[in-house]
Amino acid sequence: MLVQIVLFDGFDPLDVVAPFEVLAAGSDAAGGAMAVELVHADGPGEVVSGTRGLTLRATGRLDPDRPGYVVVPGASGPTIGDPDQGVLTIPVLLARFAESAARPLLRAALHNPEVTVAAVCGGSLALAMAGLIEGRHAVTHRLGMDVLDATGVRAVPARVVDDGDLVSAGGVTSGLDLGLHILEREFGPRVANAVETLFEYERRGIVWRAAGRTPVTI
Repeated sequence: MLVQIVLFDGFDPLDVVAPFEVLAAGSDAAGGAMAVELVHADGPGEVVSGTRGLTLRATGRLDPDRPGYVVVPGASGPTIGDPDQGVLTIPVLLARFAESAARPLLRAALHNPEVTVAAVCGGSLALAMAGLIEGRHAVTHRLGMDVLDATGVRAVPARVVDDGDLVSAGGVTSGLDLGLHILEREFGPRVANAVETLFEYERRGIVWRAAGRTPVTI
């Protein structure tokens, strides 16, 4: 199984590294059953994050035809500022990514029944800005929930939201929870628990799914 984590200009490093490490460790615990790769819409190359110029290298091109997972991180940078003054805010970075060469590739991934698209933090906002997840259930960082809702996405205030072939996680550190949830989905709770124990990290909250009884307001 392949997991492609998508890099783009201004990405948030922790949104990438947290799921990468969790999934890599999970692959080891599952006997090497999962490959994890950093990719870019334009292919291999150095990609600069939004945090102090930290750079990671994409080793391949995002391929929506390959079965597995495509993980979309959020962006890192200031939350306010004037773009006309050259300030690259998080909304600007996400909007640029949403209109980049990644858009048709992510659309194809979402239409591929053998691919699950997962998003960390602002990654779901990028998908929403690109018009790719209207009507779907998702979560993002708490500062972007209103924006998510305004795009026609059904915003759910949960740590991880599992909407079938679309899985999303909230704030920056939720990339750890997303990775552990993917491991449990694919390999079961024992593998996920083994990685959780190794990392000395406990998952937060209940994974939300559109299932079960509808809560009564109390």
